[in-house]
Amino acid sequence: MTLTERDKKYIWHPLKQHQTHPESLGIVKAKGVMLTDEHGNEYIDAISSWYTCMFGHCNDYIINKVHAQMQQLDQVMFSDFTHPAAVELSEKLIAILPKNQSKIFFNDNGSTAVESAIKMALQYYFNTGEKRTAFIAFENGFHGDTFGAMSASGLSVYNGPFEDFLIDVQRIPTPNGKNHNEILRQLEEIVIHNNVAAFIYEPIVQGAAGMKIHDINGVDEILQFCKNHEIITIADEVMTGFGKTGKNFASEYMETKPDIICLSKALTGGMVPMAITSCTQKIYDAFLSNDIAKGYFHCHTYSANPIGCAAAIASIELLQSEEIKTNIKRISKAHKEFSEKIASHKKVKSTRQIGVIFALDLNTNTERYGSLRDILLSSFMKEGIFLRPLGNTIYIQVPYIITMEQLDKIYNTIEKILDNLL
Repeated sequence: MTLTERDKKYIWHPLKQHQTHPESLGIVKAKGVMLTDEHGNEYIDAISSWYTCMFGHCNDYIINKVHAQMQQLDQVMFSDFTHPAAVELSEKLIAILPKNQSKIFFNDNGSTAVESAIKMALQYYFNTGEKRTAFIAFENGFHGDTFGAMSASGLSVYNGPFEDFLIDVQRIPTPNGKNHNEILRQLEEIVIHNNVAAFIYEPIVQGAAGMKIHDINGVDEILQFCKNHEIITIADEVMTGFGKTGKNFASEYMETKPDIICLSKALTGGMVPMAITSCTQKIYDAFLSNDIAKGYFHCHTYSANPIGCAAAIASIELLQSEEIKTNIKRISKAHKEFSEKIASHKKVKSTRQIGVIFALDLNTNTERYGSLRDILLSSFMKEGIFLRPLGNTIYIQVPYIITMEQLDKIYNTIEKILDNLL
């Protein structure tokens, strides 16, 4: 039996309607930018396996760091103990995060990093004797699948059955350079009628919404408004973090820095699951008390797992290397040139690009998981490219080690499919 056949017997896959899509392709090997299936076919991983393997699959530098750690310390509970890898990772993260970040809290994945941030914001006001329970978030944002993270998300395809159980979130449009005043007026109304604890946002780029790129000045104005009204700001950098926008973190583009930052995905270079919720000293200090109940009682069994920390340390070292910095600039330049070229295609409605993130919208309407999306996915795979469209949006987010030849193949394949398929 093939892996696909064995898989169908027991496994329930995420983001999948098994009635209409019962099969999953068996992948048996990955190296660099290439995925290999059980039949020996190879595919360029043009989305870095959900934006995680930014330094390439099975990166030797990360593997060696992880292998050394595995022989020294595999796992230890983090409530009562610490260990060298956690301390070193915290030091390296604080050194590259926005300067107002002071403390590192360890989680398991992007959703739990956001969940932790939401709980921090709520308890911050609880601890300081002020009841604030509402949140502000962008329309069509996505922050994860746990209840708090799901509450902050605005994509109904994920949230439909759970709407009656979610926390109070007031939604605002994303800034586009023309609607700043409208958004600020809406924010004024929200704070008049709601006790707002925090604003949670994807800085600059909304990933799951179709790689929508925000106006930077508009985001900055929103953050400044929140600061003026003592509203905690939570930057969800799970997708945008670690170089993807051309800077280490998308938050660096704005003058006003967030109070809390959520990190995951590329944090460990795709090697193992791990996430971080960082915060300012002011947030942390609100939990210091002789009253034990004011402590932050939130924990994951695998918090600060030493192996995950070792992978993250290696990833940060790679991110700071001249080779990776040069590659990010190279890919960004190539994306910009492709964007300018493909923008005039009759099947293309619009294009956008920042750093290694590129997206184009097709001149057609389709459901997020509709038939056209399935046709496109299948067509790309037949050409040896793994691209996973979001509705009518085709996006690219390649590993930093990709060659120009491989990048050109992605571009040429997109053009070929737009010319012949649609």
